[in-house]
Amino acid sequence: MIARIWKGAVPTIRAADYLDLMRSVSLPDYRAVEGNAGAWCLHQQDGDLTQITMLTFWTDMAAISRFAGSDPAVAKYYPFDPDFLIEMTPGVEHLEILQA
Repeated sequence: MIARIWKGAVPTIRAADYLDLMRSVSLPDYRAVEGNAGAWCLHQQDGDLTQITMLTFWTDMAAISRFAGSDPAVAKYYPFDPDFLIEMTPGVEHLEILQA
């Protein structure tokens, strides 16, 4: 199992609208991919910015590639993202999960 972590930030004044899009568009898109084992959007207000962390779980790298494309280390963005994000972070983090 692999955790995929993406981080970004949006102006707090626009965070509610962005989170609505994450709930209605991004999370269902992640969860619809074969091999996705869960997807969560974490958020925390930090003054004028709201920090966003997408935490997703995948069965293997092939599943991540089905979602992200040929280079799974590259962040996947949606058409609405440039209107909200203060920076388009190019990469994501992948961590293997130790299972007991």
